Parts: sequence; C-alpha cells; structure tokens
Amino acid sequence: MKKLLKTVFAFCLIYLVSQFQVLAQCAMCRASVENNVSNGETTVGAALNMGILYLFAAPYLLALIIGILWYRHSKKNKKSIA
Repeated sequence: MKKLLKTVFAFCLIYLVSQFQVLAQCAMCRASVENNVSNGETTVGAALNMGILYLFAAPYLLALIIGILWYRHSKKNKKSIA
C-alpha cells in the first residue's frame, strides 16, 4: 500500500511541476473582462479568475471526500470480518 501511495504521490508531483502557467479564459469570459476593463472596472477579472479556480477545485474535493469515506468504510469492514 505504501508503494502505491508513493507512486501516486510522485506522479501527482511530476504532473503539477510539469504544468505550464496558463493565463487563458474562455472567449465569453475574456470578452466580459475586456468590456468591463474598458468601462473602468478592473476588479471583475480577478473575481472571475477566482470563480474559475473554485469551479476547478470543487469536483476534486468532492472526489477526495468520497474516497476518504470509502477507505474508512472498507477499513472498518476489514476489522469486523477479521
């Protein structure tokens, strides 16, 4: 089990380190930000980027919570069988 965790951790670390910095948004988001900046509102872009990060992180957090609950449940079942 430890070997699997080390392998998964190493894979995730390599994946995160190898990512290039991406400063892109969808076409509609970019048009909205450009329109607001031209009207003098500069805070919309930062709020939009935070929203994108929130939408990006939410499914992974949900999967993590489900995985932890599943692991605890299976560990509890192993103890009750043995």
